[in-house]
Amino acid sequence: MREQQGLTLTRRHLLKGVVGGAAGLVLGASQRASAAAAQAVSASTVLGNSAVQRLTDDLFVLQLPGEANVIAHTTAAGVVLIDGGTAKASDALMKTIGELPGGGQVQTLFNTHWHPEQTGLNEALGKAGRTIIAHENTRLWLSTDITWSWNGQQFKRLPKVAQPNKTFYTTGQLDSGIRYGYIPDAAHTDGDMYVYFPTQNVLVVGDAISNQGWPVVDWQTGGWIGGIAGATQRLQTLANDQTRIVPGRGPVMSLADLKVQATMYATIYDRLTTLLNKGRGPSEAVAAKPTKEFDAQMGNPDEFVRRSFESLWAYLSPDA
Repeated sequence: MREQQGLTLTRRHLLKGVVGGAAGLVLGASQRASAAAAQAVSASTVLGNSAVQRLTDDLFVLQLPGEANVIAHTTAAGVVLIDGGTAKASDALMKTIGELPGGGQVQTLFNTHWHPEQTGLNEALGKAGRTIIAHENTRLWLSTDITWSWNGQQFKRLPKVAQPNKTFYTTGQLDSGIRYGYIPDAAHTDGDMYVYFPTQNVLVVGDAISNQGWPVVDWQTGGWIGGIAGATQRLQTLANDQTRIVPGRGPVMSLADLKVQATMYATIYDRLTTLLNKGRGPSEAVAAKPTKEFDAQMGNPDEFVRRSFESLWAYLSPDA
């Protein structure tokens, strides 16, 4: 089912035992969220092998080792998840959510884009009839086989039941007031989306923003360095000085942090386009060190620079 609003800003196998039909998706009835559990999950704690940051009484950032951030909103009607981790982490993720205060059944899952780090729960939740929301481009990518040109890594399409069953093009809103929308700049992929919790003033942006090292520039499915620069600018219009911004990876950010990233990526974009216009190639771009003043904080840039430069070819000269 597609949801189309008025225009605005324009894997995979599931571990056995994670679920057994709809009953297996119970993440812990309300009685499991005992007083002891409620006290255990404070501003930051550890449940099992997961780090849990409590943003509000009903909103949590779950960080499993090696996984992207997962956001859980616990409500009387059930749990809303933004991103579902990888399939291999499903068991640990379900256990962590079940230990949260107010944990219940997962009712709604957002896929902020198509990557396996976001879609590991899709098949289980789809089989149980839960709502899986994503941008239409994300559904399309999940319905086809993908091979990354730069390393040959292959991703098989998800079965129909695991694909998003509610898609949108511009913006949408849940009955609870949670708002979501498309990030049309194509930062990480061309299906990037955000989810905004207005009551809590929390903006979840997926891997359109990374706060832990250089991001992946997936130009094979539409991402590009200009989109990263554009998204860091666009997302500022959805936030204020009190907004907490949850990136795909790394610590929660402030608007000031986002502005710093916007300046950094605008600088890198300008330098790479200058090199492109001079007829340089990806290896020459790496050698030019266009990120040199940021590397101490962000890490080795070589892969990021190479993919970013290739993304200029893919985006600006797709037939070259």
